[in-house]
Amino acid sequence: MMKHLITMCFAFVSLCASAQMTPVGLWHTIDDETKQPKGEIRITDSNGVLSGIVVRALKEDPKAKAVCDLCKDDRKDQKIIGMQILRNLTREGKETEYLWGGKGTILDPNNGKVFDVRMVPIEGGKRLQVRGYIGPFYRTQFWERVE
Repeated sequence: MMKHLITMCFAFVSLCASAQMTPVGLWHTIDDETKQPKGEIRITDSNGVLSGIVVRALKEDPKAKAVCDLCKDDRKDQKIIGMQILRNLTREGKETEYLWGGKGTILDPNNGKVFDVRMVPIEGGKRLQVRGYIGPFYRTQFWERVE
């Protein structure tokens, strides 16, 4: 009985650890200049396809835009809070089980640009490497999981 209980505990811990190695959850974006949390993004999974919305800003910024006036798609002139900035991310193969991208995109609502995106949970799922691409050029950010 005790042996069975110990086996179940190890299985549960393993399951919890692997569950954190997913982008799904609530994340703080980090300001490139100040290195402080700037906003919150909630990433959700719908049948293996990830998307993410802006939940809230973490700092009052009188210069911050309220709407995406530079967007060129269906998000043009939409409020940034509540906006879907991550779309259509899928897992990239079994050998790269923690890499998400596929035909996924990320929107920078400050300039309206849409980038191809790849995301990888790192540090046991506590941080998320988010890399946006335009051709061979890319920009990388590291987001922090909200506990």
